[in-house]
Amino acid sequence: MLRDLFPSRDAGRFGRRLKRARGAKLPVTIVSGFLGAGKTTLVRRFLATAEGEGTAVVINEFGSVGIDDALVRGSTDQVTLLGNGCLCCNTRSDLQVTLRNLVAEREHGTVPQFKRILIETSGLADPGPILQTFATDRALGAEFHVEVVVTMVDAVNGLDTLEQSSEARKQVILADRLVVSKTDLAGGSATERLIARLRELHPRAAVHTAVDGNLDPRCLVEADGAPDATRAGFVAEAEHSDGIASFVLTDAAPLQWDAFARAMETLIALRGPDLLRVKGFLNVAGCRGPVVVHVVQHLAHPPVELAAWPDKDRASRLVFITRHIGESQVRNLLAAVRALSTDSN
Repeated sequence: MLRDLFPSRDAGRFGRRLKRARGAKLPVTIVSGFLGAGKTTLVRRFLATAEGEGTAVVINEFGSVGIDDALVRGSTDQVTLLGNGCLCCNTRSDLQVTLRNLVAEREHGTVPQFKRILIETSGLADPGPILQTFATDRALGAEFHVEVVVTMVDAVNGLDTLEQSSEARKQVILADRLVVSKTDLAGGSATERLIARLRELHPRAAVHTAVDGNLDPRCLVEADGAPDATRAGFVAEAEHSDGIASFVLTDAAPLQWDAFARAMETLIALRGPDLLRVKGFLNVAGCRGPVVVHVVQHLAHPPVELAAWPDKDRASRLVFITRHIGESQVRNLLAAVRALSTDSN
């Protein structure tokens, strides 16, 4: 009520307007990719750059003997200081416990200060549960913000892996950016076929190539709001053999937040487990900047209004990654709720 009486210039419907969606939270980069894709090499290269300075690296491995964490750390200590002001630990149990411990140890001064978390997943891991961890744990959600999900794909074995492994397909579909490795070993034609397949699976993700982990480090740290290459206009629904679909809804006209929120609540209540990821910008009536929306399965992150649009395009752009939920179903639900809301007014 006080905000209504004495409104702040920086306050909007969703609280203080932020320059970036994460606000004061620690950004999290997730590096995914199937076995042998080159994740550890990429991470080591990143840590040697200015952008990688002050990074806490969590190696999320399976099994009783860690290999990747030893390659990154060069040590068997639980938490080890790396060059360039980075530190590293590995976990094979609860990721939440590891992250909480890192924050507590930083506050007590037992580990160096860090400004970013990078999680390198197991090659067999589905990134979905990791994304859901940040959505379901309020303490983690208050402290961290998943900024970018990067998935690496091996150009030599990538096509066969994508054909045989549903986990590999999920890693691609849930990514913000895709990095093709070992292009120097695979040859041009094999690389082109793989990139074509990746664009079938995830038409909106930017695709980069990296030989021996050599990649612009900004690809691991810069991603606000909607995923890369979210295009204006409607994109045809992409169906996959395991029932996963990817599509984009756009709307040039400002939308009413209440109608949109009710429609999403209905969709989450009925089909939450099948909403693998929903992410994007919304042009909400009455808001100066875009509203960032992020849903992982049955949980929605609090919406955040940015202080300004990142470009001249003011259209709402919402990317859906779903299982057995079609674009037409979502579009019809949104239209029905909007019509009911309009009629009631």
